[in-house]
Amino acid sequence: MKKIVQLFGFLAFALLFSCNPQKQADNKVSNDSTFRIVFMTDIHLQPELNAVEGFRRAMDSINKIAPDLVISGGDLIMDALAQKQSRADSLYFLYKEEVKRLKMPLYNTVGNHELFGVYPTSGVDTTDSLYGVKMFESKLGQPFYAFTHKNWKFIVLNSITATKDRRYIGYVGQEQLAWLKSELAKTDSTMPLVLVAHIPLLTSITQFNQGSLVASTEGLVVNNSREILDVFSHHNLKLVLQGHLHILEDNYIKNIHFITGGAVCGGWWKGPHDGNQEGFLQMDFKGADFTWKYIDYGWSPELNKK
Repeated sequence: MKKIVQLFGFLAFALLFSCNPQKQADNKVSNDSTFRIVFMTDIHLQPELNAVEGFRRAMDSINKIAPDLVISGGDLIMDALAQKQSRADSLYFLYKEEVKRLKMPLYNTVGNHELFGVYPTSGVDTTDSLYGVKMFESKLGQPFYAFTHKNWKFIVLNSITATKDRRYIGYVGQEQLAWLKSELAKTDSTMPLVLVAHIPLLTSITQFNQGSLVASTEGLVVNNSREILDVFSHHNLKLVLQGHLHILEDNYIKNIHFITGGAVCGGWWKGPHDGNQEGFLQMDFKGADFTWKYIDYGWSPELNKK
């Protein structure tokens, strides 16, 4: 009788589990931590300079690589800072139409060139309903957000602030910092994290180019990067993906990789920038680790002049 009761209990448990397919699917996703992403930044899409043809070539290459998802790291369009609304609208429309070619989910990051009308030469008033980051919000959605893929969490920040004297600087405002703290408060401290920001939190390019004692300018780096990194002090930040500089760079410090991901447009669609070819990052994740490589997708201005 005891064996019969044990057998019945085992069958009941098995039946209960088999009738809960969502539970099985959730377990499978949480344990399957092998995946691939593409980080493409600084596209500067425009109808001029064969940029559309170049971007299409990049997207064809991405589709062949077949990542789980794509993160676009900002400066998606050539410029909205100094443009009238008609030009800025047309560039956003062009970008939204072209990225439909991608066969996987796309997550956008706001760059400085997405801010509308900030420069006085645009003729846009600061009271305009689309001024600054508001145009990005109206076209592409929330400028800062988080999402989870497999067992990794990705946090996308808006690293751009328009100043009162109508410039931009790298800065993450207090409202966004409060949101970040709230987001991390509900995140397991052991969960591997990726932070995405257009303007770098950390770079060595100024010191490399100008000397070890030269400070970076306020438009080149996130001014309050230390404040942001302190928020992650009790969490498992593994990777910071950044753009803006059009160079390829990997600074590894205190178990964090700060990777500046080159540029899809290279030198603004006029050829390589400072020796960096047009390209994007392919990143492969397994467990709590990852590897990366830079993909030169095989475009140059000369190819599209024929």
